[in-house]
Amino acid sequence: MSAVLENETRSTVAPMLLPIMGVVFVAFLVIGFALPVLPLHVHDGLAFGTFVVGLVAGSQFAASLISRPWAGHYSDSRGAKRGVIVGLLAAAAAGLLYLLSLSFSEAPLTSVAILLLGRALLGGAESFIITAAVSWGLALVDPRSTGKVIAWVGLAMFAAFAIGAPSGSALYTAYGFAAIALGTAAAPVFALFVVAPLPTVAPVHHARFSFAKVVGVVWLPGLGSALGSVGFGAVTTFVALLFASRGWANGWLAYSAYAVAFILARVFFSHLPDAIGGAKVALVCALIEAIGQALIWLAARPEMALAGAALTGFGFSLVYPGFGVEAVRRVPAQSRGLAMGAYTAFLDLAQGLASPALGLIASGARLNVVFLASAVTVLCAAFVAMWLMVQPANVEGQPR
Repeated sequence: MSAVLENETRSTVAPMLLPIMGVVFVAFLVIGFALPVLPLHVHDGLAFGTFVVGLVAGSQFAASLISRPWAGHYSDSRGAKRGVIVGLLAAAAAGLLYLLSLSFSEAPLTSVAILLLGRALLGGAESFIITAAVSWGLALVDPRSTGKVIAWVGLAMFAAFAIGAPSGSALYTAYGFAAIALGTAAAPVFALFVVAPLPTVAPVHHARFSFAKVVGVVWLPGLGSALGSVGFGAVTTFVALLFASRGWANGWLAYSAYAVAFILARVFFSHLPDAIGGAKVALVCALIEAIGQALIWLAARPEMALAGAALTGFGFSLVYPGFGVEAVRRVPAQSRGLAMGAYTAFLDLAQGLASPALGLIASGARLNVVFLASAVTVLCAAFVAMWLMVQPANVEGQPR
């Protein structure tokens, strides 16, 4: 009987999640568009220095982090579908602000101020879309598929980043920043047509946790996810520099190895957190990720570094949904959106702090030492997973 139910769950999860994944993909594609070109536009087009470049890029991160509680509250109280729609509308408005900033190219301070506003609005849009999308998926499927929802929706987000970055570069090279602005404004409108016919899930009208209480409940899984994400930041920020410093060609292959392993793990093993427990999966995958970082640290040949990047991608791919399952199971159903907002905020904060911290390490030591520091940090995530295994939680949100 249990086998029949498991087969039914697997056969129904994909059709329910694919439209939501499509919306997430389109929405985050526009964020990926700007990743490689925004620094060029601000530095070369508007003639600002690196501080302003960092300020414009960082404003989206800050807005996303700040808006997580609001996004979670809105999804829980007004419905996840409405949360996605609000996020898409905000993303389209950000694209219009991008366009408006181009009208003030002769007044760079005014132009960059409008651009800052657009980036902040896009950060809020990102928060609403991903928080509500995960909450929506969780409401549509069986509770036994929590890990699969988190993994698959996250896969759509990372795939959008991977495709959006080269697409944005091509658009910028051919047509300038105006093409990025138009794409940012138009793509979310297209996604709204995908969202419109999707089923609405009514919010659960019961007493909800406050954000402070949710943070108090999910902080341990959030900390584990944050520690585990440092390996991801180390690869994306420093592996190309490591290849260049060693005189190794084709540093981009490390990104490809990471991405391929990440996607394969999500496709073939996303059911494991639900089947055997999120903490167990997070423990094993954190160890795999730490081994990958150690391989890059010790790499004497590029093939060894590539293997390390692949292991890092494979491991981190399931660290996030593994800890995510533990976070969701610690709150009642009516607070899942807020729980995902709080949980993801830990990842936002880690990504904002990890790269500068690793950069300081790199400036005072050999570049490969960055990956030793990252391996030790990721290893700490394994200890968090072990602690969660000692103190599990049931689906009602209370410790056993």
